[in-house]
Amino acid sequence: MTTIASAAAAGSGHRRAARRPQQPDVLGCRSDSVMTADSIRVTAIGWKARDIVGDGWRSVELIATLSRSLYLDVSGEMIWLGPAESTLHGRAVLTAAVPALSAGPIRHRLHFDLIRAVEWQPAEAVVTPADADRLLEGCRAILTAVGTLGTPDGFGALLVGASPAFPLDHAAASARLVVRACARGDAAGAATAAEGLLGLGPGLTPAGDDFVGGVFFARRLLAQAEAAPAERWREAADWIRARAGDQTHRISATLLGDLLDGAGYAPLHDLASALATARPPHVALDAARRLVRIGHSSGWDMLAGFIGACLGDFTSGASP
Repeated sequence: MTTIASAAAAGSGHRRAARRPQQPDVLGCRSDSVMTADSIRVTAIGWKARDIVGDGWRSVELIATLSRSLYLDVSGEMIWLGPAESTLHGRAVLTAAVPALSAGPIRHRLHFDLIRAVEWQPAEAVVTPADADRLLEGCRAILTAVGTLGTPDGFGALLVGASPAFPLDHAAASARLVVRACARGDAAGAATAAEGLLGLGPGLTPAGDDFVGGVFFARRLLAQAEAAPAERWREAADWIRARAGDQTHRISATLLGDLLDGAGYAPLHDLASALATARPPHVALDAARRLVRIGHSSGWDMLAGFIGACLGDFTSGASP
């Protein structure tokens, strides 16, 4: 049987076959490729994306197109290009005019104009044991007021004692096993139960991935307060990361990997900060409302994972 520790370390010996270099053209694209070029005036950018795109022109490949946004590969790293009003994320690049890029064997060159861009990076979370207690109490308060956030979707249905809709209904038992393992402080048990949720659900970020990401985002926070053994939860997160590469697609695996590292959408960071620092209830509720608006059910899935992992349950006051 493959252990968490061995799976997390696997794959380090793979090598890519050498390829003969092709002659670049003046913009850095291969001479045998079709090339397009656009300049983008960036209004806001996540700190990860800022490090990825740098300054000036970059060669990019289109990974996926949504109705108003694009997922792009830049030198092997993924960024997300969306409209200015979109939710911030470490990989987000926001602009007033998202270019239309064609799919297929086409190379694109983009110039990222960062002169007026506002860089977003969440404040580094430092959670003390007292903060952890406030975090748990805040999660209980969110549960009490969850009905004010809207109609729960995806795994969010578990927060009101309901069963998720198909196809997630058959996975509710696995989700409960994950949070019960959190209640016991059983990192390996949580990871084993979470594996069956990877890639589960439709869309670019399946509900199972978002739920698991919310769980491990929360456990990483609690580990800082020594409310959870940090090393065991890091090993469990690495085990999930290794499995995600095979069980879900690239976009979701990348965003899940960020959550495993404690990096998510701005409202998730705002929620965790508001709860841990005992901000007024309306501050945490505002962050939760912004979180559950993300995607079809992604925000609800992350919220369910976060609260479930903190409390060790979905609807009661149990704590890890």
